[in-house]
Amino acid sequence: MFSWAKAKTATVGGPDEGDSSLDRLPSTIAGAITALRENPRKPGRYSVLVDGKSVAIVSAAYLHDAKLAVGATLDEAAGDRLLLAARKLEAFDRAAAALGRRARSAHELERWLLQRGFDRADVTDAVQRLTEIGAIDDSQFARAFARSRALGKGMSRRRLAQELARRGVAATMADAAIAEVLEEESVDERALLEAAARKKLAVLRGQDAETVKRRLYGYLARRGYASDDIAAVLRRVMAEYRAEG
Repeated sequence: MFSWAKAKTATVGGPDEGDSSLDRLPSTIAGAITALRENPRKPGRYSVLVDGKSVAIVSAAYLHDAKLAVGATLDEAAGDRLLLAARKLEAFDRAAAALGRRARSAHELERWLLQRGFDRADVTDAVQRLTEIGAIDDSQFARAFARSRALGKGMSRRRLAQELARRGVAATMADAAIAEVLEEESVDERALLEAAARKKLAVLRGQDAETVKRRLYGYLARRGYASDDIAAVLRRVMAEYRAEG
């Protein structure tokens, strides 16, 4: 017996993200298991066929623990457990794939999964499992983020803290990660500010001095630098810019 749930509208985040298999899960299952087929591209993932129809994808471990085998009969309670396992596995697999594309904080990953229609309980379970195996580590994420943005984009300590907070990293963890990175890389914020100013100035060359100054100020302010520090650097670089004519 099958009762098919109305398909959810999936939120697609990019060309590499297809619709969730949640859209194809029935709401109720009961009947005889007629086949268990391993996915050739995903070892350890099995499609469960009931009365000839594929109804769920679960792990090899679940098949073993639930004692599922061809010829066994599922009542509705067993069918519900199968669907729950399929939903949890789908959330876990999608989360792991997302992490494979780029690093994310736990909060970012939770939000990403919820936006794609996964139930909160399944999202929480997936994030917890990935944290336990070390695939999610907010402290490590914060250090990598701080290093990349400070050295690559010239972000200030304050802006780094704001960006990490937006990604759900705890303030104490973010502050510790930023301090560690700035110390490891021997980053002088004044030097970082001036380097960012000069890098942007190279892009703005050829424009009149007042326009350059205004755009430089906005650029540096968006990176979280204090106005007094920006003003000091602008006096120096703009004096050189005007002298160069």
